[in-house]
Amino acid sequence: MEGGASIPLATGHFLVSPSAGLMIWTLLAFGVSFLVLRKLAFPRIAKALDQRRQAIEESIDSATRTKQEADQLLEEYRLRLKEARQQADEIVARSRKAADAHQDEAKGEAKRYREELMESTRRDIEEETTRALGQIRKEVANLTVIATEKVTRKSLDDEDHRRLIEEALGEVDFSALAGDAKGGKATNGDGEGS
Repeated sequence: MEGGASIPLATGHFLVSPSAGLMIWTLLAFGVSFLVLRKLAFPRIAKALDQRRQAIEESIDSATRTKQEADQLLEEYRLRLKEARQQADEIVARSRKAADAHQDEAKGEAKRYREELMESTRRDIEEETTRALGQIRKEVANLTVIATEKVTRKSLDDEDHRRLIEEALGEVDFSALAGDAKGGKATNGDGEGS
């Protein structure tokens, strides 16, 4: 731009000092825009906001119901767990009681068997003692006859035999032998413990 003449450039100062015509057109454009928005956009925005509000309320209600159901299920679970523990404790107690009873029964059975075995052994010992005493009597009688024959150097008749046997048997204390066999003590010929 030569020549020093300057052309004023369009600047934004007209917005700072508006004219009446510009204000009327601005108000008119604002009013039309407001009516269009009020008829078309605001109901849709309000509807969307209501739907969003309802969705949030339903979500909150659903979460509240879910929480209540979860709390109820948790309480039921705790009750069932408590019942299961009680039942388990009862089963363990019954098992222990049954085991103790079985153990007591087994001990009683073993004791009865031991006593029967001891009684049987006692009977066997008594029978063996009786048999041994009978055999000892026979041996004593035979030894008495042999000794008498050797001392007298003659044979004895049946009556002498019987008399000598009776005398020898009378001298031997068989009741002491039987008592010692039961008591487990050995005796010497004098009847004294050795």
